[in-house]
Amino acid sequence: MSDKFFFKGRPGNKPKDFSFGFSTKREIKPGTAEHPLALTVATQERKIEIEDLVEKHALFANITINEETAENLAELDCILNKPETVAIKKTPNRNDPCSCGSGKKYKKCCA
Repeated sequence: MSDKFFFKGRPGNKPKDFSFGFSTKREIKPGTAEHPLALTVATQERKIEIEDLVEKHALFANITINEETAENLAELDCILNKPETVAIKKTPNRNDPCSCGSGKKYKKCCA
């Protein structure tokens, strides 16, 4: 029950909200200093190429050289090749001017 109806005097302090302070739902982005990319390359020359690419895009990565396994650059590819948002053009209403440039209403031209 609340103190509002049954208590005469000063009500107690409300407890602080649990979301106050440390954020537990924060998204850690890959490629930052806190969460560097884990990349594997086959040769020293390839490592130098990847380091230049990582520096160019202001990312952080731990690059290891392992000749026995295949190159693992999937994390880097995901960050560099992000898909772009596609904007779909809205179709005009019936009485709006037509988008083809004829000057007629949409309902009499292209509808």
